[in-house]
Amino acid sequence: MTDLLPHHDGSALHVSDDAPALGDVVRVRLRVPAGYGPLAAVRTRSNPDHEPEWTDAELLGSADGWDWWEAPVTVRNPRHGYRFLLQHDDGRIEWLNQTGIHRLETLDAEDFALVAEPAPPAWLHGSVMYQVFPDRFARSAQADAHPTPDWAVPAAWDTPVDPVMPGRVSQFYGGDLPGIVDHLVRLGVNLLYLTPVFPAASNHRYDASSFSRVDPLLGGDEAYARLIAEAHARGIRVIGDLTSNHSGDRHEWFRAAFGHPGAPEEEFYYFTDADNTEYECWLGAKSLPKFDWASEELRARFITGEDSAVARWLKPPFGADGWRVDVANMTGRLGAIDLNAEVRRLLRDTVRGINPDAILLGESTNDATSDLQGDGWDGAMTYPSFTRPVWAWLSEPTGAPYLTAEGEERTESWFFGMQVGGIPRYTARDFVDSITRFTGGIPWRVRLGNMQPLDTHDTARFATNAAAGTVPVAVGLSVTLPGLPVVFAGDEFGLTGADGESSRTPIPWGTEDEAHTAERIALYRDLVGLRRAHPVLGTGGLRWLHVDDECVVFVRESAAETVLVLAARGDADVELPPGALAGASAAAPLFGDATLAVAGDGAVALVAEGPAFAAWALPGVATPGPR
Repeated sequence: MTDLLPHHDGSALHVSDDAPALGDVVRVRLRVPAGYGPLAAVRTRSNPDHEPEWTDAELLGSADGWDWWEAPVTVRNPRHGYRFLLQHDDGRIEWLNQTGIHRLETLDAEDFALVAEPAPPAWLHGSVMYQVFPDRFARSAQADAHPTPDWAVPAAWDTPVDPVMPGRVSQFYGGDLPGIVDHLVRLGVNLLYLTPVFPAASNHRYDASSFSRVDPLLGGDEAYARLIAEAHARGIRVIGDLTSNHSGDRHEWFRAAFGHPGAPEEEFYYFTDADNTEYECWLGAKSLPKFDWASEELRARFITGEDSAVARWLKPPFGADGWRVDVANMTGRLGAIDLNAEVRRLLRDTVRGINPDAILLGESTNDATSDLQGDGWDGAMTYPSFTRPVWAWLSEPTGAPYLTAEGEERTESWFFGMQVGGIPRYTARDFVDSITRFTGGIPWRVRLGNMQPLDTHDTARFATNAAAGTVPVAVGLSVTLPGLPVVFAGDEFGLTGADGESSRTPIPWGTEDEAHTAERIALYRDLVGLRRAHPVLGTGGLRWLHVDDECVVFVRESAAETVLVLAARGDADVELPPGALAGASAAAPLFGDATLAVAGDGAVALVAEGPAFAAWALPGVATPGPR
């Protein structure tokens, strides 16, 4: 059994307003299991202007075996952190923050946090994202008329991906924009994320030669406008991909400055010699010269201008619904220079000014905590808060050989660019601990916008090393844990790939009715449907009920509904104590083959043959008094 513990999170069950203004009073609630005390007092400790501030909590009453305490917190800073102090009758002190209950005093960085910044649109939390790498998704009849660019090595649709340079970036399948929407409708997703669509000298297009037009190889501006219109007509939103850290070395701005000292555009980049022929670039890649965000003119052309790179595609006739910003973590940062916060706020203000209903997501491949405080990004493509822990728990590395970009053969499984070590081996406890560690410093509201892919165009495919039977477990966790579920195009076809290049496999259209593929597509369709059918999975609280080496059990909770989730790599035989799960006798199965039984004293038994993923619908959480 797992002991019941005091609980608070940023959901509406516990926070009266998740989008306050400075000066607003927000009422925060703590729930304590009956019998956990007795408690002499409960207080909140905030840290406005980095000086402690205390408020006393009032005991509101009890409901379903929980005592509920409430305290007023005045929001004095844009990120206003707070924690709870529990004083027991015997003198013991405990602290509760986003990482759990503690005997010792805790770090300010891990406090719960209210954010007095513009909130993301509500639709973000009801979305399931589908990521498309345009060159590899679908090739229309119109593509045959497109000329082959000078950088490209044409490849037939069924040609294996070449993982070795230069084929790695020059292999060209000719996928374009027409015809993307129909498959998304069948799958049930409602948010399309396209990797860059601008003209470039690579198949990935992160080296844009212009931000003012869509690559003619994709069908040009008209195809992009038509795609967005078709998507909107089918209830699907569309976001694009921008490189705020760099352009390509063929970009019109860079060509105007390269070798031309005194050109207006030279201030857009970090030239390091008098002739403007040497410059800073992304990770040493000379094809990706780095932007200097001290330039006001760059800010105008890229962000704030009427027809800027950011603005143009959010306005008619296009009307995109936001941006994912590539390498957001490196943007504006070079040595002692750090303009990142300025740039992300400028991006946010511009996006919201054009369309208050648009979103802004950043990319930060490692710990993104310092950048995810609600002052710019609505969330991020960041891997340690979900993707890496899932891999480490549910993978069984195959040791199959693959080729690196340099043509070197390796057998150690690729894991997010780590030089050595391959995929670590986690227990389910490690999985939960890792998620907790990397979300403990992120405000709840921002965490809900963090992307939760099993893989992306920059990683190996999860299925490549997934332990037998664990794909449903991993997909199930993606759609039920707090965050934005992401399907990378091809996952639903069961595609594999040993690294980020090999994962960019053309979609094998025509195989949809084959038994294995049909089963995998049905799995994704069902779990996408589960997420979209239950709003609590988008905004509800998270409470862990049980964690052992093989299995996790948690609930997503709101006043309207509760969803109970079991995820196990091995067999599961779990007993939840009385009071852990009110309303369990009314549980209705939503997914999976696990069994649930309720004892006379209210204890709940969950049993499943592993690997297993199962979910049940339960009544919402009862609270004393109105919210």
